[in-house]
Amino acid sequence: MRAPAFWSGPSLLSDLLMPAGDLYAAAGWLRQRLIRPQRAPVPVICIGNLVAGGAGKTPTARALLERLTAGGHRPAALLRGYGGRLAGPVRVKPERHDAHAVGDEALLLARAAPTWVARDRVAGARAAAAAGAELVVMDDGFQNPSLAKDLSLLVLDGESGLGNGRVIPAGPLREPSGRGFARADALVILGDDRHGLAVRAPGTPVLFARLEPSDGADLAGRRLLAFAGIGRPSKFFATLERLGAELVATAAFADHHRYTAAELEALQGRAVQQAATLITTEKDAVRLPDAWRQRVEVLPVELVFDRPGRLDALLARVLPQEAPHG
Repeated sequence: MRAPAFWSGPSLLSDLLMPAGDLYAAAGWLRQRLIRPQRAPVPVICIGNLVAGGAGKTPTARALLERLTAGGHRPAALLRGYGGRLAGPVRVKPERHDAHAVGDEALLLARAAPTWVARDRVAGARAAAAAGAELVVMDDGFQNPSLAKDLSLLVLDGESGLGNGRVIPAGPLREPSGRGFARADALVILGDDRHGLAVRAPGTPVLFARLEPSDGADLAGRRLLAFAGIGRPSKFFATLERLGAELVATAAFADHHRYTAAELEALQGRAVQQAATLITTEKDAVRLPDAWRQRVEVLPVELVFDRPGRLDALLARVLPQEAPHG
């Protein structure tokens, strides 16, 4: 889905939907109270957010997986597999699974560490542990109380903030912000904090990070037709412009959009007419039909923490004192 425009600020429609938002919030509160979380055999780190749509959870989870692996640990990723058909628990194998089976985010995380898709997160965490994981990094699931979390990092987009601050369907929030901030062990703010998010949870550690292109120096001066089906396509387009590319056109699709050959042919036709090259995101690239994988350029990005030592201090709360050997 695409986020409705009225989620970004006050509106009459949002006012009318507030009672429904109150019911949604109450149902979430009741779920948190009635369900008793089950513990996994290994520590669980949850990467969550407060808003529907993209806030940067998956890049954050991937950065943690890479950092933990580099430190000698054996992490595994766990996620529901949004957009995929498999209920799991199943270990993601990129050579066998595609986005239709396990979702696009699972394929991205599988590049960094063993990744498990499971609608039942408890079963998924247990499967990962049985396969040798020392800890689990869960992408999403902050509002799901079924699996106990040992460390919860709440990812926030510093530019878009919390929209109009109201709960679905009146706004983008999955739960009232105060309730979410109270459960977070730390905030991870991506980009400039334009909405004062860092002071919304007094006493809670705040980490600042940013998404940076890991390869894009050769894009300066090139004519590109950019398309994306992510939470905020405009961020991708702005990144290309910062790299000096000339965007002859852009095309924004809904998050997790499944591209058809006809859509891509149409985009390619527009690009040819304007002597431009098609380019998209890593997340979109795994949803392209096989025949198009080599025909579209991809801009890879990585999440960089401003003060990684603060992240390490948080992780130390749940990690063994010494990295495993052998």
